[in-house]
Amino acid sequence: MRFFLGVDVGTGSARAGIFDSEGHLQGCGVYELALFQEGADIVEQSSTQAWSAVCKAVQAAVTQSNVDPKDVAGIGFDATCSLVVVGKNGAPLPVGSSGDAARDIIVWMDHRAMAEADEINATKHAVLAYVGGAVSPEMQSPKLLWLKRHMPDTFTAAEHFFDLTDFLTWKATGSTARSSCTVTCKWTYVARSGGWDESFFEQTGLRELAEEGFRRIGNEIVDPGQPLANGLTADAAKSLGLVAGTPVAAGLIDAHAGGVGTVGAKGLGPAIENMAYVFGTSSCTMTTTADPTFVPGVWGPYYSAMLPGMWLNEGGQSAAGAGIERLIAMHPAAQQAADHAKNAGLSVPNWLMTKATEMVDSSGHLVDLARDLHVVPEFLGNRAPFADPRTRAVIAGLDMDTSLDSLVSLYIAGLCGLGYGLRQIIETQAEHSAKISNIVVSGGASRQEAVRQLLADTTGISISGPETEEPVLLGAAILGACAAGQHGASLSKCMSEMSRVSDVYRPSGGRISDLHQRRFQTHQAFQTAAREAAALT
Repeated sequence: MRFFLGVDVGTGSARAGIFDSEGHLQGCGVYELALFQEGADIVEQSSTQAWSAVCKAVQAAVTQSNVDPKDVAGIGFDATCSLVVVGKNGAPLPVGSSGDAARDIIVWMDHRAMAEADEINATKHAVLAYVGGAVSPEMQSPKLLWLKRHMPDTFTAAEHFFDLTDFLTWKATGSTARSSCTVTCKWTYVARSGGWDESFFEQTGLRELAEEGFRRIGNEIVDPGQPLANGLTADAAKSLGLVAGTPVAAGLIDAHAGGVGTVGAKGLGPAIENMAYVFGTSSCTMTTTADPTFVPGVWGPYYSAMLPGMWLNEGGQSAAGAGIERLIAMHPAAQQAADHAKNAGLSVPNWLMTKATEMVDSSGHLVDLARDLHVVPEFLGNRAPFADPRTRAVIAGLDMDTSLDSLVSLYIAGLCGLGYGLRQIIETQAEHSAKISNIVVSGGASRQEAVRQLLADTTGISISGPETEEPVLLGAAILGACAAGQHGASLSKCMSEMSRVSDVYRPSGGRISDLHQRRFQTHQAFQTAAREAAALT
């Protein structure tokens, strides 16, 4: 039997999973990553540590699966859309005031380049139409401009600027080819419309990158799932505990891997009817269309960024799981909840949801626990549909109650707020001919059934849960299967043969639907008021 390896590098850990040709997980490995944070805006990581963590996670997955490395037929990578800066001979370069070369990654959630993003958006260049009208400080062009201005020695010395996914495939194969996913979604590469636009780089102060033929940011662009170079190098194979020459696929951003692992599942119908909702530290939404659809405030349309030959619109929330954790930490009962969760062997959010379901009587629903509490959880701004990184969270309806029950209510209100934000994205896309009829969820924050039902109720859309507990890893493994020629080397065929859904959660309707409609309207009112208040300062 042939097996396929998926590697996922998230914000907090590197994970690896080995799957069989039908998409069943055989073994998994996890290794934590360090995060260096300074204030509210600076977030950095180490590419050296990231690669080391990948190697250890892969070795653990192979050991747990008891699969012979010779039977691993293909490898796929995904990662956060973080910026990696590589110098001569692959040496890491410093990207911040610490001067520490080991800290050579500007993490996706780093917001240091707010001013640069504003300047780029002020150009109103035509390529901005493909990112909803405005780049985010989470994207790479503002970060590159920030580096040029504040770290000119690093900018000049850099041999390569990589998205983290492309860095990993480079480490694995030696190929500097970039995935159409990364450069299209985060670097302003416009597939089918000229690729890199020299005038954009001239107008935004990054002329050097164009003058050198885009060598440092990628002049070979390939579709996700395509095999790279000659496969795994001997050095990489030794570090990973695998076999040299094993096919390695062009990768994906982590959220897009979640899309590949879910939206084409057997029995779901056409991918264009399904939105992928990846719910983790942040959240991402992936909607596929046959023709380009321009949606204000929603990134895209991106060609071949997830599924070859299809267009993609990407939305999401910059602080989803992270926003809920922040909300919990602010409450006086947070430590008490943490102690209970530790004793139960659960994360704090999972423990709170368990307690919430115990508090609901036979005729009630989770939303009843929120009572008069309303949360707009935009701690890191609004990614979509407003594309406004300066918006901030709103919490309304707090009283003097400091009990655990009060914390549970706040937690449920926060989850409702995330659901209403998702509903805004869905409705905005539908207004611009990108309609969906089903949401397929993935990500650690979405695994509990009660969370999925609450998302169905807040959005008014059916929620499907994947059969596998690791849909993002599966999406990466599907890339490896495609690169290895499995299922005819067709990504769509690999998706349908290797992914399935287990459960469907439908909106409750009736009183609950009416209640969420009223709360949604209140959510929008608070959101508008907060944006108006911010404009006064």
